Amino acid sequence: MKVVVPDEYKYLYVTDEDRPVVKIPNDVLLAKAEPIERVTKRHLTIAENMMRIMRSARGIGLAANQIGVLERIIIVQAENRTVVIFNPVITESSGTQVGEEGCLSIPGMYGDVERAANVTVDGLDRKGRESTWDMEGIAARVVQHEIDHLNGVLFTEKVDPATVYWQHPSEKPERAE
Repeated sequence: MKVVVPDEYKYLYVTDEDRPVVKIPNDVLLAKAEPIERVTKRHLTIAENMMRIMRSARGIGLAANQIGVLERIIIVQAENRTVVIFNPVITESSGTQVGEEGCLSIPGMYGDVERAANVTVDGLDRKGRESTWDMEGIAARVVQHEIDHLNGVLFTEKVDPATVYWQHPSEKPERAE
């Protein structure tokens, strides 16, 4: 779906020191992120910065692409826990859920997306250990959204166009990336 930003929302599409999340139409959002060979201090610093940026922007997920880093790192904050996953891969999925999504890289736009209701994700944890996460509900939705980002896929490619609407982000509760 091609996004045409309404004039009253265009001021939200600035990326600067105070608003570091990359916005459309920046090509980094359409690029595929590279795997990490091993988790280093630099990667942990990137993850810490991502958590700070995500919380400041009132998001509940963030992919490294969204801060201009083409490495496979995501943050998922759901159900009162924050998970950092390096090289996330969905290994199993089941069920379906339809729910509203937004994106910190497309501020103000929201719409319904169908996702798997339950997912199993393999990846590396903060200590570089191979780990598995079983997620359901909102956590499953957010992790799928963020992994899509790592693959250069925006939620606009999956949203039901009939459900799309615009609302100022400050009027919304915390939301998926």
